[in-house]
Amino acid sequence: MPIEKYHQQVAECTAILRGRLSLTPSWGIILGTGLGRLVEHLQGGDSLGYEQFPHFPPPTSPSHVGRFVWGHLAGVPVILCQGRFHLYEGYTPRQVALPVRVMAAVGVRNLVVTNAAGGLNPLFQAGDLMLITDHINLQGDNPLVGRNVEGWGPRFPDMSRVYDLELRKLAEEVARERRLRLRQGVYVAVKGPCLETPAETRMLRLLGADAVGMSTVPEVIAGVHAGLKVLGCSVISNVNLPDAMAPIELSEIIATVRQAEPQVVELLLGILERQAQAG
Repeated sequence: MPIEKYHQQVAECTAILRGRLSLTPSWGIILGTGLGRLVEHLQGGDSLGYEQFPHFPPPTSPSHVGRFVWGHLAGVPVILCQGRFHLYEGYTPRQVALPVRVMAAVGVRNLVVTNAAGGLNPLFQAGDLMLITDHINLQGDNPLVGRNVEGWGPRFPDMSRVYDLELRKLAEEVARERRLRLRQGVYVAVKGPCLETPAETRMLRLLGADAVGMSTVPEVIAGVHAGLKVLGCSVISNVNLPDAMAPIELSEIIATVRQAEPQVVELLLGILERQAQAG
């Protein structure tokens, strides 16, 4: 798709969302697989389904509702993506990053990405939260491929500190205060939809990854390109031990994530409360 057409699509979707928003969100939060209860804590605001946007593809992955929801969390104006798009659904990186482009255009300056991920670090346990410190892109594509839109960001964005150090420090402080076990590690993104083989699991661990998933990285790249401060959190849905791999189904992954979801909600609310106090 020519970049001019994509730019126009972003503009049209932005106009639709801006026409419905009753606030200017400073934070955008993308809710991953099995994560949706944060919306229950929103005060005020409204929602708009992705089907209302002419260029948004339909989300097909289970538990991804497919809508923007906005309001205040802990007094902070936010907009949530209840569901995301994935490359394995047949969508392009630009389509996957479309909600981030739109959120940046309506005023979001801080982006939180959440996901369910398979643990590669043998010290991790199912249900752990992992603060993403860095990532490895093995999806074979990038939302910035093609001509650059200078108004969105630089041609060659620096990726030396993708996940904002101040936000990570804040997350660590909140986790300590609330006695939440918060692991830290590197997230590797693969295209999917197949889960990893034992040999692939060994390879990914040797590359330095602590968790593996099929999302997040295209959105984060677009966010960094747009100048957003990014914070990432994975819920470890299972731990991949290559010498003792056990079959797992998506229903088990979602069940584990939902058990850990209250911790995710507490962590994010704590971060936003601290942000509100800081003004």
